[in-house]
Amino acid sequence: MSTKAVCVFCASGPVGEEYLALARDLGTAIAGRGWTLVSGGGRVGMMGEVTRAARAAGGHTLGVIPEGLVHREVADEDSTELVVVSGMRERKAEMDARSDAWIALPGGLGTLEELFEAWTSRYLQMHDKPVVVCDPGGFYDGLLAWLEGLRGTGFVGDVALGTLVRTTTVDAALDACG
Repeated sequence: MSTKAVCVFCASGPVGEEYLALARDLGTAIAGRGWTLVSGGGRVGMMGEVTRAARAAGGHTLGVIPEGLVHREVADEDSTELVVVSGMRERKAEMDARSDAWIALPGGLGTLEELFEAWTSRYLQMHDKPVVVCDPGGFYDGLLAWLEGLRGTGFVGDVALGTLVRTTTVDAALDACG
């Protein structure tokens, strides 16, 4: 890739203004660095905000959406590039192939599933791309405390926990992406 591409995982449903503002800040900052934003291809919720902000700042946006979600998540037809795939596995494979790093913002089950897959693949050395959680408001505190509590039990070890980067600012998250 000639330009760094960062995949952002985040909520596609209705959320509070503070989360929408975080998504806008990240989209603007990605574009400000001249990077490509890779997203799930929807134009609602935080997903829509991050892509609109990136485009408004002159950034290139790549959305990847499964056929079954085109109407549910209202496909972002304004994306610089919109790829429609057959299902979720194909979506993740395309996003993985087109991304140099991942950033997770607050989100629900889909966001967590994507984060955990990218993180697990990193831990298993299937890739060496940064996996970052950008969490200025402590959204992930409970989850990360639970995982930290598993340290030393044989379920989650130091190496696994060390492969996830946690930041509290957009700039730090992007710096962690390289």
